Amino acid sequence: MEFSDEILLHILSYVPCTDLVLNVRRTCRKLATLCLDKSLTHTVLLQKDYKVNKDKVKQLMRDIGKEIYQLNMAGCYWLPSSTIDHVTRCKNLVKLNLSGCHITSLRLSKMLSTLQHLHSLAIDVNPGFDASQLSSECKATLSRVSELKQTLYTPSYGVVPCCTSLEKLLLYFEILDRSREGFMLSGQLMVGESNVPHYQNLRVFYARLAPGYVNQEVVRLYLAVLSDRTPENLHAFLISAPGSFAETGATKNLLDSMARNVCLDALQLPKAWINGSGLLQHLKFNNPFYFSFSRCTLSGGHLIQRVINGGKDLKSLTSLNLSGCVHCLAPESLFRKAEDDIDSSILESLVVSCCNLRHLNLSAAHHHSSESIGNHLCQLLSRLKHLLSLALPVCSITDVAANVEKPPTVSNLVPQTFGRKVRIGIQTYPRNLADQANQKIESSVFWALMGNLRYLETLEIIGSSFSSAMPRNEPAIRNSLPPCVRAQSVGDAEVAAISQLTYLQSLTLAQLPNILTGSGLIHIGLQCQHLRTLSLANLGMMGKVVYMSALMDMLKHCKCLRDLRLEQPYFCAGAQFFQALSHCSSLQRLCIVSRSGTLQSDAVMSFMANCLEVIMCHMFMGESLTVCKSLQQSIVRSFQADRPALNVVIFPLLHEDLTEVIRDVPMRHLDEITLFKSRVAEEPPNLWW
Repeated sequence: MEFSDEILLHILSYVPCTDLVLNVRRTCRKLATLCLDKSLTHTVLLQKDYKVNKDKVKQLMRDIGKEIYQLNMAGCYWLPSSTIDHVTRCKNLVKLNLSGCHITSLRLSKMLSTLQHLHSLAIDVNPGFDASQLSSECKATLSRVSELKQTLYTPSYGVVPCCTSLEKLLLYFEILDRSREGFMLSGQLMVGESNVPHYQNLRVFYARLAPGYVNQEVVRLYLAVLSDRTPENLHAFLISAPGSFAETGATKNLLDSMARNVCLDALQLPKAWINGSGLLQHLKFNNPFYFSFSRCTLSGGHLIQRVINGGKDLKSLTSLNLSGCVHCLAPESLFRKAEDDIDSSILESLVVSCCNLRHLNLSAAHHHSSESIGNHLCQLLSRLKHLLSLALPVCSITDVAANVEKPPTVSNLVPQTFGRKVRIGIQTYPRNLADQANQKIESSVFWALMGNLRYLETLEIIGSSFSSAMPRNEPAIRNSLPPCVRAQSVGDAEVAAISQLTYLQSLTLAQLPNILTGSGLIHIGLQCQHLRTLSLANLGMMGKVVYMSALMDMLKHCKCLRDLRLEQPYFCAGAQFFQALSHCSSLQRLCIVSRSGTLQSDAVMSFMANCLEVIMCHMFMGESLTVCKSLQQSIVRSFQADRPALNVVIFPLLHEDLTEVIRDVPMRHLDEITLFKSRVAEEPPNLWW
């Protein structure tokens, strides 16, 4: 080979470790040496290596186990629990991520007893976990762990009481209020567990709660120790809780103690803890890098005065989540309607003060710009040259001038002549309508914004009133709220503007009612060649999928697409659609959510046979339970043997047992694609390795 070792090592760094060790190194002597280079074996990432199986893991650990210092097996739900036994060969492990893996108390004890150098650990705590089964050697290892990520599926402290040197604690609460048998669960922790977590060295505390009362009960028990004595070195305190999570006397004492004793760099609190309180006025911040005030009634005046300190000391802020903060760009919230125009001076102060923002979420609110020249939201955001991810409501990207002239409606698009009847339903639009709109958009503020943010990797444009038909632990939503009036003028031309984002990797478009043909999608498919994740929901009028032809043309160009989520009533998943989707040679995960939607079983089977990389197929449609079960069984029977990670769920969307089916979906898929949510600035950057 004529390439230098440095170049070859760089090339080999893009090859999965299992392929390097088990295949590539057997090709020649030089590669046999290079594939075992420390730069390639130091960190082994198996978390999205969907082709890995138990035998490959066993062989990998046997060959290079002693050379591995960091091992990530997060989300390897398909591997049997006995696979964990082979991790004991990695005697020098410093970091280990087993989130989403099946592991019992005894197996965990045996494994950790041999990992004496471990400092970072991520595990799940499932029903049946018993801390009393952990050996003294295991507890000795845990006593040295400084970083712990724990996902709880049962009320428990897990291994937290054993970790006496904790500096970073991440807790994910996924406990359901009811058991499979229908019994109500209690938040009371198991009898016999230690209830004294060791927080004295804690620097980062993060808790994310799934919906449910039990999760709130359990997190309060974790917080009880913090309320007694706040760690002096605490610099990041983050609690993400959906819905209502009331403040109690204990949590109030905790926040008062934090205001007196610590200086924070990252903050996220439940909305009830911030709304109506003067907490933000008393908290001290050092060099903050992350703020989340999602769903809070924080006014723009409070945002400027209490958070960004009148425009000072916020150059360090890189991530800001203001999703659902309907008044955050207005001076006062008392007499303001959510649909009123924003105060551009507040947004300008925010942009000037936080000039290094890389992640910004302004979704789930009506941010309407006034007619003042140069003060449109898109024009002000154009100054944030470092943005990598951005989430905006659909109505915020509308040109004010375009709204003065009302957008064309069905009634004035169809010629009104004597003796001619107007067809009720889906109308036929003039062919040159999209061309006329495309000519106008190049001078629009949104077109300019996309041109100025050319390094953007993630973009979400979501309707202010959009809600997915598939909530987390509830029956499917049958009716949706109408879109904002200003959103009525956002359509194909605005979507085409997104094609300027050459480095775009993830795109979400939801509730764009003025999509007429979907022509903008074709532009994106042609220009955004790095696109890996695409989520489309409720585009165009709700009675018909008007963009199907354009979507199929787009998919033919998406060679790098890995994840596709479609949510659209009356969607027909037929032969033509799946034939177009087969061009996406890198596709791994597909999710379709469609009220009254239909599918063709033969087309699905043919698609699965042609797309060998697909390991997740979720379809929640309008078909009968018999049709859905039959297709699901056929897919599993035909492809499970060759695809160990294959996860198939095909189920009627409006069936009463949908929530029971959802609870069995692996958390990786559920959290990343199946459930719709805004993901921009959802968590601090680099929260976990």
